[in-house]
Amino acid sequence: MKIESVQTIVTCPGRNFVTVKVMTDEGVHGLGDATLNGRELAVQAYLDEHVIPCLIGRDPRNLEDIWQYLYRGAYWRRGPVTMTAIAAIDMALWDIKGKLAGMPVYQLLGGRSRWGLMVYGHANGRDHAEAVEAVQRHVEQGYKAIRVQSGVPGLGKVYGVGKGGGHYEPAEKGLPSEEPWDTSLYLRHTPELFRKVRDAVGFGPLLLHDAHHRLTPIEAARLGKALEPFSLFWLEDATPAENQEAFRLIRQHTTTPLAVGEVFNSVWDCKTLISEQLVDYIRATIVHAGGITHVRRIADFAAMYQVRTGFHGATDLSPVCMAAAVNFGLWAPNFGIQELMPHSELTDAVFPHNYRFEDGYLVMDEVPGLGVDIDEALAAKYPYERAYLPVARLADGAMWHW
Repeated sequence: MKIESVQTIVTCPGRNFVTVKVMTDEGVHGLGDATLNGRELAVQAYLDEHVIPCLIGRDPRNLEDIWQYLYRGAYWRRGPVTMTAIAAIDMALWDIKGKLAGMPVYQLLGGRSRWGLMVYGHANGRDHAEAVEAVQRHVEQGYKAIRVQSGVPGLGKVYGVGKGGGHYEPAEKGLPSEEPWDTSLYLRHTPELFRKVRDAVGFGPLLLHDAHHRLTPIEAARLGKALEPFSLFWLEDATPAENQEAFRLIRQHTTTPLAVGEVFNSVWDCKTLISEQLVDYIRATIVHAGGITHVRRIADFAAMYQVRTGFHGATDLSPVCMAAAVNFGLWAPNFGIQELMPHSELTDAVFPHNYRFEDGYLVMDEVPGLGVDIDEALAAKYPYERAYLPVARLADGAMWHW
């Protein structure tokens, strides 16, 4: 069996996605997600110009060798563009292998460790009252775990809060918008938000919160300590993790569980965090961290230190990546939780898939491969539209962490 052709498909059914379709000379194809939010065409160009020509004629069943070839052979290793491109090919090859075996990918990984993946949804509001109402709606919808974000008085826009009470989508069409940030306002506001949520729904639902890299280590420690009475499942991205050792300071001051890693590209980005047990959940995504082949190594390494997975699952991951994440999570012995931001009906129509939400969990049937496909005719109706994530500035105009 040989790889006969590889196609990149860019579509925008409400937001941009890049999909790789690997086709074999025996008529079996596999899909991979290559979406890098705000840099989609960079990955497409890397694939079309540098990766795909090297794959034609290779045996798609040798996915380990192909992964090593794309990683070691590039010399300039890692980085979001390279690792997203590798991930897309890797997912597609796992999809092919599962179809050839007549098994779901989770069976090839070693079989089920659980019947479904507990997920957390996103509840947000322009103020505390709206956020509390959103939490209550999620409880009614069957969510066992809920991320809570709220607007901050004095700030016009805040990360994690949708427009008009709708789902939050950070990417905006056109050039990047700029949003104000004030850490002192946020730190005064957030503990009170969680006090009100616990008063409204009690301690049954698991609650999460995302600081989105906005805090210094000592500010993150202060917030984690202030949130301890409300028993959070985790505090996410408390501070930028380029300096992994910064989490030592946070750990010294709070017992609130910590999660980080949605922007990580390899095991090297989280080696110290895991080996020193400075975090409780690793959030690296399959699409941005080299695919199933590499994320499996991250998860196995994390398991040695009782660190669990908590993969990113926002709408910037296509249903192809979500299908891969469900397969991976069904297998992973140290699975913790899976983020779930539901895609639009149009996106789901472009990417028909088998996984589904049931009573707080993502489940899927015993279908070969990843259990996802693409309607290419429908995808072609929605061409790429430039979109960016916002940028953040302090009151004095200085750039801040997004």
